[in-house]
Amino acid sequence: MGFSWDEFLKCTMVIFAVIDIVGSIPIILDLKRKVGDIHSGRASLVALGLMLLFLFVGEGLINFLGIDVNSFAVAGSFIIFFMSLEMILGIQLFKQDANSMKAATIVPVAFPLIAGAGSMTSILSLRAEYHQLNIILAILVNIALVFVVLRLTDRIGKLLGEGGIAVLQKVFGIILLSIAVKLFTSNVTHLL
Repeated sequence: MGFSWDEFLKCTMVIFAVIDIVGSIPIILDLKRKVGDIHSGRASLVALGLMLLFLFVGEGLINFLGIDVNSFAVAGSFIIFFMSLEMILGIQLFKQDANSMKAATIVPVAFPLIAGAGSMTSILSLRAEYHQLNIILAILVNIALVFVVLRLTDRIGKLLGEGGIAVLQKVFGIILLSIAVKLFTSNVTHLL
């Protein structure tokens, strides 16, 4: 079986929900404020490469390293947890040195914000159910959406204003915290 509209749409929606690029706008705006510019094309291409690589060799790679999917997801939940605390409490937990400023496009935007533990785990789950062509096309559509949102974050920021951004940061910080807790609790039981 090859292309299927049903499978393609299901994969697209699952990946869209997990990436949650619209919900990440406050994080991206905050990062842009801290580091200056984020290269939307580079972040999108790196995230695309990571997702496609993980689709084809992800399970074998983490098994080779002696890491299971649950451990990978729990580690990702910690990163998301600390990012959400920064947003909610208005504190800075991640040290910002010159090198991390230059790499902000890759870490944390491309990984783990776009192509993080949640999306990697979802890709492995989708691979078990759906044809790879449909998953690849769903990843491509989502990366195109990511690129558009990354390109328009400054305009969205101007439209929302400082107050709107502050409210969005708190709200999406709590949502991100909830995602971290869910990712942690649904995977830590498999480790114990």
